[in-house]
Amino acid sequence: MRVECLPAILHNSPREIAPAAERLAAGLRAAGYRVALGYADCGSYGELDRLCERLGVVRLPGLHCYDVLAGPDRIEATLAAEPGTYLLTDFLVRSFRRSVIEPLGLDRHPDLWPDYFGHYRRLVWLAQAPSAELAAQADAVAELFGLPLTVVETGTARLERALAELLDGADGALDGDGALDGDGALDAAGAGAPDVTGALDGAGAAGRGGA
Repeated sequence: MRVECLPAILHNSPREIAPAAERLAAGLRAAGYRVALGYADCGSYGELDRLCERLGVVRLPGLHCYDVLAGPDRIEATLAAEPGTYLLTDFLVRSFRRSVIEPLGLDRHPDLWPDYFGHYRRLVWLAQAPSAELAAQADAVAELFGLPLTVVETGTARLERALAELLDGADGALDGDGALDGDGALDAAGAGAPDVTGALDGAGAAGRGGA
C-alpha cells in the first residue's frame, strides 16, 4: 500500500480539492494502483462525489473530517447547540499559525480578525490524541479568539474504522495490514508490492476547522 498526501492548505480553497485529487488519482492509476480517496466532502459541495463517480473510486463518508472523527450526529448536535462553534482538530491545533493565520494574512493584517472570526462564540477541540503540549496549544488558539474552549475526546477509533472500510471498498483486498499512527496517517505493513493507494488530505484526514 502507498499513501500520497495532498496539501492541507487546499482546505482554504475547497474548489481546488477535486482537481488536485483527480490529477493525483490519474497518475496513480496510470502506474497501476487502485485508488481510495481519504477525504470527506470537505467543502467541495459534491465535486468529490462527482469525481469518485466518474473515476470509479471511493471516499470517506461525511461532509467533513469532523464527521469522520466524532460522528455526524455528534457534530450536528454540537453545531445545533451553538451555531457559532469553531471546530479544531489535533492537526489544526498544531498548525494554526501556518494553516490559518498566515494564509489568511492575519499576521500582516490583524485588523481583519473580526471579519473572519467575529461571529464565533466558542471553540470545540475534537481531540484525537490529547497531550499536555497540545492542550497548551489549544488554549493559545482559544486565547487568540478570546473565547471558551471545550475539549471533546474523540480518539481515532472512528477514523480507523472509516479508513478500513474505505480500503475494503477499493476494489480488492490490501496487500499487508494498514494501521493508523498517532498523527492519523496510514502506514503500510507487510511484504509484497502495494496495490492500493490512499490519497489523504494533507492533515492525514484531519483537515482544517471552523469553515
